[in-house]
Amino acid sequence: AARCRKFASMAAMSADRTSWLRWVRVAGLIRCSRHKARIMTRIALAQMCSGIDPVANAASLESAIAEAARGGAAMLFTPEMSGLVDGNRDRASKVWKRESEDVVVARVRQAAKDHGIWVAIGSVAVLRDDGDRLANRALVIDANGDVRARYEKIHLFDVDLATGESWRESATYAPGDSVVVVDTPIGAYGPSICYDVRFPALFNAMSAAGANVIGAPAAFTVPTGQAHWHVLHRARAIENACFMVSAAQCGQHEDGRVTYGHSLVIDPWGEVLLDMGTGNGVGFADISIADV
Repeated sequence: AARCRKFASMAAMSADRTSWLRWVRVAGLIRCSRHKARIMTRIALAQMCSGIDPVANAASLESAIAEAARGGAAMLFTPEMSGLVDGNRDRASKVWKRESEDVVVARVRQAAKDHGIWVAIGSVAVLRDDGDRLANRALVIDANGDVRARYEKIHLFDVDLATGESWRESATYAPGDSVVVVDTPIGAYGPSICYDVRFPALFNAMSAAGANVIGAPAAFTVPTGQAHWHVLHRARAIENACFMVSAAQCGQHEDGRVTYGHSLVIDPWGEVLLDMGTGNGVGFADISIADV
């Protein structure tokens, strides 16, 4: 049975870091596979251009889940803000719900059960029980439709870009404070979200907890994506000897923003196994945890 390991803080885990032994390949000569058979597992990524209507976004996710299952994937990964991309707070606030009432979460859970596939929702915006700000929450859902893990984005995107774009996530979202690793059919998975990818300590903590697949699903802006998206993912994969699997938002959204796309699968050697470019769709990659 899958287990979810949740840690109160990254600091609480750091004391165990020195006891965690991980081999990495050096110059192609050293590799620790612990004599595991190299069994390939298929994963799928949904690249989306989510809009302002959660019901329409839920339908897109249902279609992606069905396509991933037909393609033989054990697990589907979706982008940050899969359920709603809307920079208009007044309009968006009319559809914000608690997780238990969220239509996107409910329909993804049912579709996962119907098709017998695990789904990592990159994130959804959900109301918290303890305040007026939202949580940017990732969910890992099993093939029975049960939620196996939750992670809330720790590092919030508060920036002013040279293009004139300004973002203040902390005005709407409360930061998370816990590192999560959950056992899945493709290995031990550690979820992060978007801006988190710039903070290597989080990824070190997930690796120390045993993660061999880590995700950073995103709605990256085009300027930051062009500059940093690929290099950050390759760096996180190499330094933690893990797979990076990140589904992304793409294109021109209904609320006017433009996102970078380029959903990625990166292997522990830093090689790009999948780059989905700038269009919507479902992509596939075959990975082997024996490569970690």
